[in-house]
Amino acid sequence: MTSAYDFSATDLAGADTDLSAYGGQVSVIVNVASKCGFTPQYEGLEKLYRDYADDGFVVLGFPCNQFGNQEPGDADEIAGFCTANYGVTFPMFQKIDVNGPGAHPLWTFLKKSRPGFAGSKNIKWNFTKFLVDRDGKPKRRFGPNETPQSMRRGIEKLLAA
Repeated sequence: MTSAYDFSATDLAGADTDLSAYGGQVSVIVNVASKCGFTPQYEGLEKLYRDYADDGFVVLGFPCNQFGNQEPGDADEIAGFCTANYGVTFPMFQKIDVNGPGAHPLWTFLKKSRPGFAGSKNIKWNFTKFLVDRDGKPKRRFGPNETPQSMRRGIEKLLAA
């Protein structure tokens, strides 16, 4: 696989989704959790999505329970939480692993394409974000401490390209 859009995933409603549906768009792909100290980043991610969706931008959220059991809910609970608390309208997928032998292939690709600090191939925590260009090439990795707002300039640059 040579593009983030070469993969598929199951959305929160249980539908298999070919990520090629997002090809031609700039995207932020992020592992999320409902009970994390970074959970308020949902608000910033939704703001980015609403600000740039008409320009060809999408946020793709992947719940993950690998860090401190911070995403214990099922798909319905996750969807309800995101809608009720943050008004999330961007595409959300079913819970996945981002590390280890059961890691979703998309996340294996993202980690290999854009390693973390000191070349780490693992995701350190929830709300690790990958900025991906219209061709599905990961351009930058943002750590959990980096806010969605900090990605705005990079998003705008890719949208203008």
